[in-house]
Amino acid sequence: MKDMRKFYINGEWVDPINGTDFDVINPSTEEAYAVISLGGKEDAERAIAAAKAAFPSWSKSGKAERIELMETILEVYMKHSDEMGEIISEEMGAPISMSKASQSGTGSYHIKAFIDAMKTYEFERELRADTPNDRIIHEPIGVCGLITPWNWPMNQIALKVMPGIATGCTTVLKPSEQSPLSGVLFSEILHEAGVPAGIYNMVNGDGPGVGTTLSGHKDVDMISFTGSTRAGTLITKNAADTLKRVSLELGGKGANIVFADAAPDAVKNGVIRCFNNTGQSCNAPTRMLVERSRYDQAVEEAIAQAEATAVDLASKEGRHIGPVVNELQFNKIQNLIEVGIKEDNANLVAGGMGRPEGMNRGYFVRPTVFADCTNDMRICQEEIFGPVLSMMPFDTEEEAVDIANDTLYGLTNYVQTTDPEKANRVARAVRSGMVDMNGQARSAGAPFGGYKQSGNGREGGIWGLEEFLEIKAIGGWNPEA
Repeated sequence: MKDMRKFYINGEWVDPINGTDFDVINPSTEEAYAVISLGGKEDAERAIAAAKAAFPSWSKSGKAERIELMETILEVYMKHSDEMGEIISEEMGAPISMSKASQSGTGSYHIKAFIDAMKTYEFERELRADTPNDRIIHEPIGVCGLITPWNWPMNQIALKVMPGIATGCTTVLKPSEQSPLSGVLFSEILHEAGVPAGIYNMVNGDGPGVGTTLSGHKDVDMISFTGSTRAGTLITKNAADTLKRVSLELGGKGANIVFADAAPDAVKNGVIRCFNNTGQSCNAPTRMLVERSRYDQAVEEAIAQAEATAVDLASKEGRHIGPVVNELQFNKIQNLIEVGIKEDNANLVAGGMGRPEGMNRGYFVRPTVFADCTNDMRICQEEIFGPVLSMMPFDTEEEAVDIANDTLYGLTNYVQTTDPEKANRVARAVRSGMVDMNGQARSAGAPFGGYKQSGNGREGGIWGLEEFLEIKAIGGWNPEA
């Protein structure tokens, strides 16, 4: 049993003040293999105090100094990249091959993107060319509480910690207690890279404990949270009394609109994208809308891909999906599959309830496809967060857009058509923060975030930097001084 109870505060590994032991479970085996401590109010306050004390000096650091530190962090991160992939695979169930390439890889991807964004970002600028005595200055907002999820742990840690460092803020990270060991390794990486004491701090804990302290504390100037819409609502309410900035990246129920003229592999690739990371992605295309003339064929293609999707231990190499993260998530998915069958009367065409054949332990879910759905069904409105796809036909472009937008969420939508004018037209019409078309992902530094109950604010690139900045407008500036 690994003992990982310590917290990283003010540049040191320290014992909890009022921690509670919490087992870390391997979702492939259902066995505990490590123990962390869930911190309490005093632990969070100690980290906040360290960040507050470090802010005056770090906020005055120069852009070149911050870029140099970020480049060192990237160098050290790359030395530990495979180790990071192994840790994430064991703690949350991503298959080892995928975890090393994608889960760990997102960390270095975002660090590089923020370095690039910093090199061209102007923290001070003129208002306009004809206003030499006006100055616009972007200053660090202050102490930032960062609360990250279990499903893409390093993706979200990098998207929050790195812009904090880059903009001159100081931070307190609370990783998910379901995938905490990647946060521990990331803290070791930052320590090895020489991040000055107090700029970055890490306290493990749960939402009601450390999370609530961070979001309500008067000395925390900003909260950046990724997780469920329910938790985002609670954080926003708790933060209201201190009027701190709250940046939220929440749930999604993305529509994948497949027109009759889409590429031949559009449906297959859509199923693969839905099932990636065992369906545990907020931007997964979990509703597939198919033009009616192609619908029957699409259902058969989806069935074939679901049946071809292997499910196996996270520790095994290969192109399979692993378990979901824990028993709570497994039971939630099973319940919603049952809802699809019994309440929604959707047509179950692949997968279903229970574990895949031959598996009697581990939180493994059968790759599942429902056909002939209507958008008012619970399985089409609720975020299932598992390898479950809901399919439905449409007749017109306008109907497809209406169905795609008929959701509380607005994170990512997908468009498949070989008609470029139609693709652009639909991309403008859907109400979401992101749109991917014809399998082409957005580039490094593109903003990540959504509309409606998918949250507010943006992460990544210059937009990710600006989430952590205040804007100061100065009149009477002397450009010669």
